[in-house]
Amino acid sequence: MSAPDVETPISALARIDHAEAMDLTVTEHDRFYTLLDGLAPDEWARATDCQGWDVRAIAVHVLGSARAQASVRELVRQVRAGRRSGQKRWRDRANAAQLAEGAALKPDALPDLWAVASYQALHARQRIPGPVRALPLLPLGTVDGVKFGWKPVEYLYGIGFTRSVWMHRLDITGATGREPHTTPEHDGRIVADLVAEWAGTHSEPFTLRLTGPAGGKFVRDPDHPGEVVERDAVEFARILTGRSPGEGVLRHPLPLV
Repeated sequence: MSAPDVETPISALARIDHAEAMDLTVTEHDRFYTLLDGLAPDEWARATDCQGWDVRAIAVHVLGSARAQASVRELVRQVRAGRRSGQKRWRDRANAAQLAEGAALKPDALPDLWAVASYQALHARQRIPGPVRALPLLPLGTVDGVKFGWKPVEYLYGIGFTRSVWMHRLDITGATGREPHTTPEHDGRIVADLVAEWAGTHSEPFTLRLTGPAGGKFVRDPDHPGEVVERDAVEFARILTGRSPGEGVLRHPLPLV
């Protein structure tokens, strides 16, 4: 995370390690619960930026994902159950199973279900040994033109799943017209990590000036500022994930998996 008036070189950005990711996860899980618990009955059916998903569908997906994080057996079961959907990627099959199996869940039950599942997911992620987290066991392949290939377990079970909850929290606040709860210490750290990973997906020079509580100023090379882009930090994340169109250097996506 950069100081207010300093452009931080990408090379100086420290990536989020496992211990920090777990701390961020505690905060993000709490914020997601608070958001779900405060939704009015009519807000659950609001359309979101995730095509075909309303607020309720996002909550069901995030709940199912947490249950899969808590148990490898449950993850495998979801992937197998999702084969009926015709999806090719294991993540998409798991998503399909989560939505199908959660179709009968009532919205007012989701906050408490999330409280239990998110605790179990965090506990499981905290206990994964370092050597296991380093194993390249996740076949992510190519997503929206970005080659992920095989990634270590840590890619998702560290900050990856937490970033997904974070982005879906922003999806819900956007759909319901709520002001997202963002802070420099939490959301700003997640955004800076996104910037660092995104910069590794392309080689174009750039200067990013991201505004709002989660913002910061970043440059690939101080001697070659390249294209100067100013955006709200939340909007920047929406562009990277394909929720909003991107031009210039922002045409390079970073899908959150």
